[in-house]
Amino acid sequence: MIPRILEPEVMDSPLEAADYNTMDHSQVNRVFVDDLLAALKRSPPSPAASSLRILDVGTGTALIPIELCRRPGRWLVTAADLAQAMLDVAAENIATAGLDANITPERLDAKRLPFGDGRFDVVMTNSILHHIPAPSECLAEMVRVVAPGGLLFARDLLRPECATELDRLVALYAADANAHQRQMFAASLHAALTLAEVRALAVPLGIATDCVEQTSDRHWTLSWRAKGAAIQA
Repeated sequence: MIPRILEPEVMDSPLEAADYNTMDHSQVNRVFVDDLLAALKRSPPSPAASSLRILDVGTGTALIPIELCRRPGRWLVTAADLAQAMLDVAAENIATAGLDANITPERLDAKRLPFGDGRFDVVMTNSILHHIPAPSECLAEMVRVVAPGGLLFARDLLRPECATELDRLVALYAADANAHQRQMFAASLHAALTLAEVRALAVPLGIATDCVEQTSDRHWTLSWRAKGAAIQA
């Protein structure tokens, strides 16, 4: 197994934000939202519920909240990121999509969320934990702010077994990217966690190991319901 090599926690330069935003995440984002909605259907909200309160941790340029809010449903999303450059682009994307009433970008530290316990019906995150030097802090905060009966849905990259596999993934999934985008993807794979490492973080928080699964050749997914009644937003 290749060692974990940390990358910067915050991608806060205009170049990084622009390159991230122009990478083709469309298929990955659609699959993420499809899988999130499937998880919600397994324990649906009350038909009379108002908009679901959703926190997207490490939203980047808010592409996943936008994909979600284009689907049928009652969505009210707080799109959180620590990088102001990302949030600046996110605000533009949200406005262009006409979703200002549904998505609110906020500059927040995922390790110290300024919300009370159980604040959100859904906490979702895609590819944030590999940015955090001590990801247990971030995961614990996400668990804390999920409402009773709420859903935590997290997905991130898997660290490859060897450099050859890492190079294969970069060549396969970033073939059309520019050199900086390929470098960012390779660095993210180096910084990612293994399935065993994610499960080791989850168990002390009351999350069973079978809630964490490998879901592609480069991703793991955590899908967990907090104890309590079904979502009643």
